[in-house]
Amino acid sequence: MDPVRTSQVTVDRHLSGDDRGVSLRADALDGLSRQRKGMPPKWFYDAEGSRLFDEVTRLPEYYLTRAEREILLEHAAEIAGLSGADTIVELGSGTSEKTRILLTALADADALRRFVPFDVDETILLQAADEIVALFPGVQIHAVVGDFERHLAVLPRDGQRMVAFLGSTIGNLDPEQRATFLAQLRGAMEPGETLLLGVDLLKDPARIVPAYDDSAGVGVRYSRNMLRVLNAELDADFDVDSFDHVARWNAEHERLEVGLRSRCDQTATVSAIDLEVEFRAGEEMHNQISTKFRRDGIEAELVSAGLAPVAWWTDAAGEFGLSLSRAV
Repeated sequence: MDPVRTSQVTVDRHLSGDDRGVSLRADALDGLSRQRKGMPPKWFYDAEGSRLFDEVTRLPEYYLTRAEREILLEHAAEIAGLSGADTIVELGSGTSEKTRILLTALADADALRRFVPFDVDETILLQAADEIVALFPGVQIHAVVGDFERHLAVLPRDGQRMVAFLGSTIGNLDPEQRATFLAQLRGAMEPGETLLLGVDLLKDPARIVPAYDDSAGVGVRYSRNMLRVLNAELDADFDVDSFDHVARWNAEHERLEVGLRSRCDQTATVSAIDLEVEFRAGEEMHNQISTKFRRDGIEAELVSAGLAPVAWWTDAAGEFGLSLSRAV
């Protein structure tokens, strides 16, 4: 697809409005027709969903962002040196707030040449790109509107790249999906290029669960935003307030599971796909998992994908991990 260009910013759009609609309709028809209803977590996001998630990351209970930021502040210069990168590719970039620490480290080392933010939400992507332009004059920005489960092969290949996949977003994928994702990502990387991967580490569930079910109810609004996306984009009529947010720990799979539970028997119509969706009182729609990792486990997954571990860092409390690995 032809990019949009300005003097300092290039934008590749691999998800047009029509593409988003086609994908959403397909996921809704599949996920809402199943006996165990569910939707992929990418459909939390429109402009409001992105804003709400940014609000979630600032909550007292949401330790993940603070812990990862602590690691980056402590080790960004080391990461920049070990990576040898002049280009940062950020998957699921959002506001790119934490990534600015890495950009600063590369700039301080006179190594930063370009930044490639990659996200499904074009609005937040372009807003972040404008802010990065102001902070780092002269750095080329090649923004990509796309889905990391579909468009890794079209990542811009200029420069010596470090791919940053932060926030433990990889935990939203089940083991089979992670294996596929890491293999596809390795296939999109040149030998010697690096991956900086953020992972939330296994700990007491009493610490984990409140991060996804906060006392202020921001997580509830974020979770329900998926229904608002369906209503707005698929002409559905979900009664948003009749669903409760659910966040529970699954000890067997060492992951947090998030969904929406119907408070009553009800039927929603999704007009764009000619579907009626019946919910019994107490029935759930499953929308997200958040796997918690052990170091040996995630490093084994990286090795299996052709990525050799180079370095490992944690925050002082040992709650979050950053792994740097190199494509071999």
